[in-house]
This record gives sequence, C-alpha cells and structure tokens, in this order.
Amino acid sequence: ALVALVLGTILARTLSHPLRDLTAAIHAMAKGALKQHVSVKSHDEIGELAVAFNQMSTELDHLNMSRRQMTADIAHELRSPLTVIGGYVESMRDGVLKPTPERLDTIHSEVQHLQRLVDDLRTLSQADAGELALNCDPVAPRALLERVAKSYDHLATRQKISLVVESEPDLPEILLDPDRMAQVFGNLIANSLRYTSEDEKILLSARYTGSMLEFSVEDNGKGISPDSLPYIFDRFYRADPARAQGSESGLGLAI
Repeated sequence: ALVALVLGTILARTLSHPLRDLTAAIHAMAKGALKQHVSVKSHDEIGELAVAFNQMSTELDHLNMSRRQMTADIAHELRSPLTVIGGYVESMRDGVLKPTPERLDTIHSEVQHLQRLVDDLRTLSQADAGELALNCDPVAPRALLERVAKSYDHLATRQKISLVVESEPDLPEILLDPDRMAQVFGNLIANSLRYTSEDEKILLSARYTGSMLEFSVEDNGKGISPDSLPYIFDRFYRADPARAQGSESGLGLAI
C-alpha cells in the first residue's frame, strides 16, 4: 500500500504539473497575452496537447499582429486622401483658395480613391468570410484574354506598349467568373504597365501545363526581388518603397 501510494503521488504530480502549466497559460491568454508557450516534457497525449497548444498560441499571436498591422495600414491609407480633401475644402471655405475645376478634380480623384479602398475592403472581408459570390460561366480562355487586353489597350497605347494575346489552339472552355478573373488580370497588367519600358510588349497567354490550364502575364520589367516575394500577397504590402505613398490601396494581390 505504501509503495502504491508513493507511485500514485509521483504519477499524479507528473500528470498535474503540465496541466497546471497549460491552465496558467490559458488564463494568461484569456487576459489578452496571446503569445504563450508551455514546456513539452513527454510524448504522450499530454505532450501532444502541449504541442497543439503552443501551435495555437503562435498562430493566434500572428493573427493578432496581422490584425493590428492591417488596422494601422487602413488608417494610413484613409488618412492620405482625407488630408488632401480636408486641406482643399478648408482652404476654399476660408477663401485662401478658389474652387477651380482643377482643384475640384483633385478632390474628386481622392474621393474615388476612398471609394475604391472601401470596395476593396468589402471584397476582402467577404472573401475572408467565405461569402464572396462567384458567378461562373463557361468562358473561352482566349476570349477572356482579349477582353482584358481591350480594356487596357488605351493605357498601353498611351505608354507606347503593345498588349499581345497568345494561346494554344483548341483550348476548351473553362468554368469561371469572368468579372473576378478580369479583376485579377487587371491588377497584374496594371503592375506590368507601370514597369514595362516603351516600345516593349506585355504578353497575355494561355496554355496547358500538364493537366492544368495556365494563364500568364509576362513583361520585361525589373521583376520582384527574392526578399520581397514571400510578402507580395500580404495586404497593403508594396515591394517598391517609392510607391509607399502611392494612390493604390495595395489590396489587389491580396484579393
């Protein structure tokens, strides 16, 4: 009986100690300290529970940091156009500036920027919630590329850049949302137009790669540095620091 009592006490402490650590960490998370770590001292069920808890804590902390960063980024994106609009309106109200068509155009442009940002945020929130509606129809790949190329042809012509569409023959129709895909291509082509030299071309292509149909947008731009590649789909991220104060919202690739 004495031996059983000693072994039972040791076993109870062995089981209860990691559970007490987990309980303390959970209470700390409940108070807002999401980054918690408990020691993994065994490979049994309790050890697996500790590993799973550490992974959950790390992911929650990362999500919380991302949320805070996104909130700060949204505030920054909203501040710039609001500052411009507020400055012009205040100056016009005080009689310092006259409401000329050029100044009104500037205000209108900033309002449109705000509207695009709000629309992008709404689209992104719908995508995160799994509520983004897709209206899929059978579409020929080449017809989709030609539609997108036609939309951006006037911008390309103004910059003396050629938009070229190429596709393999006899590609089958595919089921997709043409408006959403046009939005995807629009983001990529807008970037290509920004970095492609005059008298060069941007190639829009569709081809089979194994059993998959691959769309691509190719240009002769300088490309994205390897250091920036892991972050290009992050919200509001811009690889080019010179565009940090640009007029785009930085949500295109994230969407």
